[in-house]
Amino acid sequence: MFSWVKQEQGGRNKEGEMYQTVTEGLQSLYLKKLLPLEETYLFHDFHSPALEAADFQSKPMVLLVGQYSTGKTTFIRYLLEQDFPGMRIGPEPTTDGFIAVMYGENEGIVPGNALVVDPKKPFRKLNAFGNSFLNRFICSQMPNQVLQSISIIDTPGILSGEKQRISRGYDFAEVLRWFGERVDRIILLFDAHKLDISDEFSEAIRAFKGQDDKIRVVLNKADQVDTQQLMRVYGALMWSLGKVINTPEVVRVYLGSFWAKPLQNSENRRLFEAESQDLFKDIQSLPRNAALRKLNDLIKRARLAKVHAYIISYLKKEMPSLFGKEKKKEELIMRLPEIYTHLQREHHISPGDFPNVAKMQDMLQHYDFSKFPSLKIKLIESVDKMLATKIAGLMTMIRDEESKAPPVLVSGGAFEGSQDGPFGQGYGEGISAGADAEDWIVSREKHRYDEIFYMLMPVNGKITGVNAKKEMMNSRLPNTVLGKIWKLADCDKDGMLDDEEFALAQHLIKVKLEGYELPNELPEHLVPPSHRKNPTADALYNHSED
Repeated sequence: MFSWVKQEQGGRNKEGEMYQTVTEGLQSLYLKKLLPLEETYLFHDFHSPALEAADFQSKPMVLLVGQYSTGKTTFIRYLLEQDFPGMRIGPEPTTDGFIAVMYGENEGIVPGNALVVDPKKPFRKLNAFGNSFLNRFICSQMPNQVLQSISIIDTPGILSGEKQRISRGYDFAEVLRWFGERVDRIILLFDAHKLDISDEFSEAIRAFKGQDDKIRVVLNKADQVDTQQLMRVYGALMWSLGKVINTPEVVRVYLGSFWAKPLQNSENRRLFEAESQDLFKDIQSLPRNAALRKLNDLIKRARLAKVHAYIISYLKKEMPSLFGKEKKKEELIMRLPEIYTHLQREHHISPGDFPNVAKMQDMLQHYDFSKFPSLKIKLIESVDKMLATKIAGLMTMIRDEESKAPPVLVSGGAFEGSQDGPFGQGYGEGISAGADAEDWIVSREKHRYDEIFYMLMPVNGKITGVNAKKEMMNSRLPNTVLGKIWKLADCDKDGMLDDEEFALAQHLIKVKLEGYELPNELPEHLVPPSHRKNPTADALYNHSED
């Protein structure tokens, strides 16, 4: 268990608080330090509902967003390797609502209205979006090993056109924003044949503003185009994303075909396999980083709550006591950008911490500024103290637990398919080539390497480092890489290379030039036969030479 306690104080910190887990610590800090500030200044009306115990204790969640028929539901089916209740797949817009795919001992569906009254699920605050949304929200429960570590949220396929946006009956972008604040990963799916970003899709992506670190992009069905077309598709996608996601950094895009069917174009198979493994590793790390993500989200929430308190209290202070309240209210709303600038200078706040000015102006129209509370310094100081000292303590707890406990990874389903065995990534390639062979793999090219070796005038069957360097430099690899190759190849550490060691060095150079990484230690199957401890190795090697 986590332990943020001091022995001399009987297992309690200076304020008599004792946190057994990071989750418990986060929940306690929120209830005691941040929640009073939020309630005082109507934070929940303007920005985000109050957090509950389930928000802190829930498993990591992955949100899938994309246009219709980009493969969102199929992607979930691919990860789980089994159908889930409520699943519908087709070329037309099939998923017409939100589906929370979660672990459950018994397979079944929980409707939205029942879901938002369950205190064990982190969805209670979705009740605010009304029946139109709840009628299109279900929880699909099933016993699946993948779902023991994460939950997955499937969303309706995004359409283009004003009609579809209006007919939803609820604020689609606001629902996405609510999920975006609470999930651990947001995956935007694109189809190689559907790169256009519609107005509703643009609005959906903008709803994730401030959650840029959670966003990943998947270009699905990439096997349906050849290499030349794929390059053009990738470039077009990056150009389209650059117009919507206004960040200087390039968004990480994963290419692949995420379904269990044969590739239509297999020329990029290695690329797709590497990309899918990278995406799987990113998803697998979510449980390990869940506490850190919740801590990060709490810090972002605290900073926004502080800024909101300054805005509300400033508007209160500027209001007249008796006459001209409505006129003054209109003036303050118009001057809100100037007020932002003033508060930035007065309280030394970054502009990025302030809420969207247009949205804030619109919401302020419905409030009586004279009823806003004045600035309560103690509430602000309490949050500042939390950010300055308490959060640092929780960070220490997270690191301590990571060092003591083995890392928790998502397992089961597609995550088990290619980790081990001959279909694992990189198996039989690069430095792993020849691991299963009876002969020494370097011996297959040794006759060529021997010609070069004897041209370097060996003395007593060995060449010096000076002579070896001249030949190895022909590869044009950096000295740091060649130095590592030398250390790996010089098995007896005598500063010289015999014919087998030289052949090994040439093999390692070839591996590096083909784009593979070098190991820190030489694998057993690459050790030259004459340098092995096993006496039968020479017999096998000599047999292969004959």
